[in-house]
Amino acid sequence: HLHAGNLNALLMKDRPVIKVGHLNTYVIGSYVDHRFREKQINTIAIVLRHEQATYSCVMCCDGRNVTSNAEYSIHSDHFNFEYGTATITCPINSLCLTLTHVAITASGVLGSVTSFQPVRNRDAPTTFPYEFTICISVMYDFKSVLNLVESMEMFRLLGAQRVVIYKTNCDSETQKVLDYYEKSGFVEIIPWTIKKHIVVSTGWKPDISPGQLHYYGQIPALNDCVYRYMYQTRYLALQDMDELILPFKVKTWTELLPELENMYGTDVGFEFENNQFPFTAKPNVDHEMEAWKHVKGINILNYIDRVPNIRNAFNNYKIIVNPRLVQKATVHGLLESVNGSPTVRVNNAIARMYHFKNFTYPPNTNLIRDDHLWDYANDLIPAVSKVLQDYGFIEA
Repeated sequence: HLHAGNLNALLMKDRPVIKVGHLNTYVIGSYVDHRFREKQINTIAIVLRHEQATYSCVMCCDGRNVTSNAEYSIHSDHFNFEYGTATITCPINSLCLTLTHVAITASGVLGSVTSFQPVRNRDAPTTFPYEFTICISVMYDFKSVLNLVESMEMFRLLGAQRVVIYKTNCDSETQKVLDYYEKSGFVEIIPWTIKKHIVVSTGWKPDISPGQLHYYGQIPALNDCVYRYMYQTRYLALQDMDELILPFKVKTWTELLPELENMYGTDVGFEFENNQFPFTAKPNVDHEMEAWKHVKGINILNYIDRVPNIRNAFNNYKIIVNPRLVQKATVHGLLESVNGSPTVRVNNAIARMYHFKNFTYPPNTNLIRDDHLWDYANDLIPAVSKVLQDYGFIEA
C-alpha cells in the first residue's frame, strides 16, 4: 500500500477531470454526503455506458489508505450518447475520522492509484455562506460581453450572491469581465476540460449533433455544481446565462422563496415556466443605450415581445431548489430527489422564466408584449454601465 507520506504531490489532483486507469471513466469531483444514516462519498463521473466497469475507492483516512468497493449508477438522461453521467458511491468506514482524499480506481488492478483528489463537503454546516447560488453550465465559445454583464447584474438584483460557471472557453474580453467578477467573489469559474478527453456534442440528439456526450457535458457539470454547493448555499438555481427567473409581486428571490415555501411546502424544488423572447423580433428602443452599442452582445432590454406558450403542451422550465433535496439533477429539473417528492410548477402569475435568445419563430405568430424586465431597468442600467466603464468597454 502507498502511504500518504510517500504520495507524490503530483498525485493529489484538484482539477476538473481525472481519468480512471485503463477505463473510459472520467472523475469530476468527490463529495461527502451527510444525508443518510451512513455517511458516503459521492463522486460525479462521466462513463462509457457499455463498458463493464467495477471500481474501488482508495480513501486517505487519518493518514492511511483504506480501500473499499464502490457502487455506481448511470443517470438515465444520457440521450443515447455513448457516454453518460454516473454517481460512484463509496461507503465511509465509521472508524475513518479524518477523511481528506479519495482515488477512484479500477477494481483488482494493483498499484493503479493514479490520482487522489480532495474530498469536499467534509463538514455539514447548518448555516450557509450563501442564500442563493446560480449554476451555469456550460460556457463555451462565449463572446457577448454585454449579455454577460447584464445577466450578472440582474442575478445580483434578484438576490444571487454567487454564480458558478463551468467554462470551456471564451474570448479575451469576456475573460476580462469574468476576472472582475471572480476577484469580487461573485463568480466561481470551474475550468471545464472534458472535451480534451472525449468528443462533446453541440446538441442533445446524437443523430443531428454527433459526439460522445450530450451538450458540452452540461449534465455532469450541473450535478457537480449541486454537490459542490450542497452545504454552501440555502438555494441553488440551475439555469443558463441567457435566462432570468423573474417574480411578479415582489422584486427579488429573497422575497419570493418564503412565499413559494408557504404555498407549496419546504420539501420540494420549484419549476419556473420558460418564456422565449426572440432577438429576431422587432427591438423596442425605449431603453436603447447609445453608449452600449459598440460592446459585443445584444441589449436584452430592447426585447420585450415573447412567443406565446401553447396551452396544455409541455413547456420547458428551470428550477430553484434546496440542494440538500437533490440526488440527481438534469437539465430541466431533477431525476431523483432524496425524499422522493417531485418539483412543483410555480404558477406563472407569481414568477416565470424569461429566456432571451436568437431564434426564429413561425411568421404568423402573435407575439405578446411583456415589459416586466423594464421594472428592473432603473437599477440595471447604471450597474451595467459602471462595469463597462470600469473595464474600458465604454467611455466614462
